[in-house]
This record gives sequence, structure tokens and C-alpha cells, in this order.
Amino acid sequence: MSRERLYLFDTTLRDGAQTQGVDFSVEDKRLIAGLLDELGVDYIEGGYPGANPTDTSFFSERPALKRAKFTAFGMTKRAGRSASNDPGLAAILDADTDAVCLVAKSWDFQVRVALGITNEENLESIADSVKAIAARGREPMIDCEHFFDGYKANRAYALSCIRTALDAGARWAVLCDTNGGTLPDEIERIVGEVIASGVSGDRLGIHAHNDTENAVANSLAAIRAGVRQVQGTLNGLGERCGNANMVSLIPTLLLKKEYADRFEIAVSLERLKTLTHVSRTLEEILNRAPNRYAPYVGENAFASKAGIHVSAILKDPATYEHVPPETVGNQRKIAVSDQAGRSNILAALEEAGIKIDPKDSRVQRLLDEVKEREFLGYSYDGAGASFELLARRLLGEVPEYFVIESFRVLVERRYNAVGEFVTVSEATVKVNVDGDVLISVGEGNGPVNALDQALRKDLGKYSPYIEDLRLADFKVRILTSGTEAITRVMIESADGKGNRWFTVGVSPNIVDASFQALVDSITYKLLRDGAPAPVKPAKKMEVRV
Repeated sequence: MSRERLYLFDTTLRDGAQTQGVDFSVEDKRLIAGLLDELGVDYIEGGYPGANPTDTSFFSERPALKRAKFTAFGMTKRAGRSASNDPGLAAILDADTDAVCLVAKSWDFQVRVALGITNEENLESIADSVKAIAARGREPMIDCEHFFDGYKANRAYALSCIRTALDAGARWAVLCDTNGGTLPDEIERIVGEVIASGVSGDRLGIHAHNDTENAVANSLAAIRAGVRQVQGTLNGLGERCGNANMVSLIPTLLLKKEYADRFEIAVSLERLKTLTHVSRTLEEILNRAPNRYAPYVGENAFASKAGIHVSAILKDPATYEHVPPETVGNQRKIAVSDQAGRSNILAALEEAGIKIDPKDSRVQRLLDEVKEREFLGYSYDGAGASFELLARRLLGEVPEYFVIESFRVLVERRYNAVGEFVTVSEATVKVNVDGDVLISVGEGNGPVNALDQALRKDLGKYSPYIEDLRLADFKVRILTSGTEAITRVMIESADGKGNRWFTVGVSPNIVDASFQALVDSITYKLLRDGAPAPVKPAKKMEVRV
């Protein structure tokens, strides 16, 4: 039996950005878009071109997506203006995208109170805006805001908003539970009635908010009733209580028989194994701790403590696991099992292109090392380059390109040449390269910037390999409290070829943690670009940072 196609529309970069405490940079958006594209979502909504400098900058250079449709968000044209004479709509139409999703009111109460226009003017705005998008060769879709509240208040008008959009050429009309107060039985009933009225389900989508903790359930109810596009965000980000969590929806659609037998999505079972990594990488980007209790991907999602549970799991994991943890890239967590995490280490080694016999004793040594380091505060979910270096060092595959013999950082507040009171950092690094001791000094707007400048100023024969290296992002997390607090630093690096990688450092001293991550970043670039091993390996003068 052939399966019906479901389309995944991710709005992390737009709706997710409305989360309290979330503020994506342009670099963050590019990284997240890449993760979503690799995962296999169909549409990536990048934001609202022209609404703010970040979104405008993001849309000025289209992200290099392999398969997902890059989508811009905006509003329908203002009443009383033509689509060609609306500056807000013009910025959206001028953006280099594959699709455009416009929000439109579908509740007559909102049309009257929020927009202050007539119902007919609102329908005209919907139709003219959709036609303008189609005329530019983009795929149009309309988010019917407050649809379910509008349907319950004025069924005929809510339906007219859908039909107007579709008749004008919209590919999708998305039914939005904007206030998040509709329950699953209502969603399923109303969607069924909409389809029974003559609207084709394969042109309908669902956009659910989580204000009653039902966003995922509401999305699944809408799919059962007939919609064929589902919108959501990574880790359920979103305004107020969040949106439907794409990280919970995707594995449910792929692994639960009721949906897997009926529907097909673009995410493959193989790519599903990266889901935990994607979820935790997002949290690292946001500089916050992952939710240990998140379904499918949380650290405790497959954890067992009760003796009777552990006993049964050791006999057959299916006794207390609804799906195998490795299907979503997670791991079983059982205190009495020394095998916990081994499969994840092997998967990570394969991802890094490291070939090793699964029975090799070094696999267990690496697992033990990772566990010990994670206990100390390291996190390799979002620092793949540092993990690869750790693994290759254990296997003896990383040359000691340089040895840091010492470094020093000074921070000074002073008046500059024009009389401005400024803070300046100066760093001195003593490094041994191929038997030669090199001392370099660098200045920066902070200690890490100064260290970066000093270290890269002269690495001898390795300097040409790092000319195009730049630090794209820098995040700090305090892991413990008190004056002796442990600090974790995550550095994102990039080069002229568009490669990006993440490294991590941990220490009670923020400068020391930063320097660890910085040294890993440079070492990873030298290794990946095939820099030759030193002819005269240096003797370590002290413990390497």
C-alpha cells in the first residue's frame, strides 16, 4: 500500500525566535538552517525580511540548502494599498526564497479589533498578496491565524479565508491554533469538517501552540483528520509556552506504526539517528542546558533506576522502552551496565570517518574518557571537532603540531589616543613549533580575542594553513556556583571554504577554558587540511593547555 506524503515545515528561526531569552545571531541562523536541511525537513522558515537587522542580513545571503525550500515570512498587504505599493510585502517578495508564508487573520473578531478593517477588505488582502507571490515565481502559502477560534465564532468566514487563499493560488492554507487553547478532539473534529466542506486535505497544514501542553497531540490529531503539512519548531521553541515540538513529532511519525504505515516524510531512518545531536546542538547555540526529560532525546528519556526495571531491561530493552534509543541517536542509561553509550561512541566515530573494530579495547577507553570528561563539565554533543580530536589522539592519529609552553594575558583600562576610556587586552604566547620557540604578542577587545591574535600571529610553517581561520561565535556557560565555579566555553570556527566546526574547553578559569577550545580549533584545522607532522617533536615544558 502506497503511503501519503507529509510535509514538515520548520519555523524555529521565526516563531522560535519569539521565545523569551532566545536571540539568534545571523551565524546561529545559518548553522540551524544547515542542521534542519541535513535532517530532512521540507520547508525552513528563515524569518521576516525587513522586520529587523538580523533577519534582513540573513536573507541578504541565501543559506546553502541542499533540499529544503527556503521560506520567508510576512504579512498580507495592508488594506487600501495595492500589493505592488506595500513596502512590507515588497521586502518579502524581493528576498531570494523558494516560498513565502504570509499570516492572515481568519477570525472576524481579530479582523475588526486588531486590523480595524472590514471582512471583505481582509479577504481582498489575502487574495492580492497570494497572487503577488505567485507572480514572482514563489510558492505561496497562508497561515490562517486564530483559525480554530475563528471557526467556532464564525464558521462561514473562517472557511472563506481558506478558500480565498487557495482559489488565489496558495499551495497551502495552514490552520493555526494561535492562542493554543484548542484541544485534540476539537482539532480533529474541525479539520474533518473543513475537509468535508470541500477543501482538499493535501492543501491544508496545521500550526499548533502549546498553551495546554497539547501542541504535538493537536498536530497528530490534525494529521489523522487529513492535513498534510505540519509546522513546528526544534525543541518546541516559541512564544509563551512554545510551538509543536518537531523533535517529538518526527520520530513519532517515523517510528509509530499508526503513522509510519500511512505516511511518508523526507526524514530518513538513518538521518533520524542525528536527532539527539540536532536537539542538543540547538541548546548549545542557545547557551542553555538541554532538557534532561525531553521525550526521545533527553538524557533521561531512556534512563532506568528502579531495580525491577533494570533487571527486565537487561533481559530485553523492549520491556521498558517504547523505541530503541539508538534510533533517535540517544543512549540507554543504566547505572549497572558498562555497555551504556558504546553504540553512540561507535556511531560518532563513524560520523567522523574514523574506522575501528567495534571490539577494539580502545573503544571502551574512549567511552570511559568521554564519561570522565563529561563529569568534569565537557559536552561533546555540540563540539564535534573536539570529540574527533579526542578520539584520534587516543588512536595516535593527531600529530603534536605545536606545544604551548606558556601564555599570559593582561587587561588594562586606559585612555586611548583620542581621549576615550577603553579596555584593552594584551596576550603573550610562547609556542614551540618543530623545535623552534616562538613568542608572539597580540592585542584584542577581550582576553580571548587577544590570545587568538597572539597564537595565530606566528605558528611557523603552519601559519599558511590558518590564514583563513576565523572565530565565528563564542559562548560561555557557568556550570557550578560559587567563586570556584567551573566554566565551559564553546567556540565556533569557520574558514574561507565555508567549513564550520565547534570546540570546547572547561576550567575554573574562563581564559584557560577559552584557550583550550582555541587550541583545539587550530589543531583541528591543521589536521583536516593535511598539515605535515613536525620533524622535531617538541618536549613539553609543562602540562599542555
